[in-house]
Amino acid sequence: MFLALIVTIMGFLFQITSTQWMFQIFAIGLVLTAEGLNSAIEAVADFIHPDYHVKIGHIKDIAAGSVFFAAVIASIIGLIIYVPYFVLLLEPLFV
Repeated sequence: MFLALIVTIMGFLFQITSTQWMFQIFAIGLVLTAEGLNSAIEAVADFIHPDYHVKIGHIKDIAAGSVFFAAVIASIIGLIIYVPYFVLLLEPLFV
């Protein structure tokens, strides 16, 4: 949530385009949705089998992996949006 707030503030500061806003909101929503589904899967798995079980562990690992994948995709989207703005911002320092 903290990073979502930071990139939202950056979006206002850099005045990103409406298309970039669309992708940024999609990326934030993707990660939050994956986190919610991961939490639900873990809660159901713990309810079904409260003790440690290898298969439950694999299920939780797969759910956590989907969150990681969503975060990687969101990071790539963020880089595509913000790297050009940072290059323009830092360009005077290197000329």
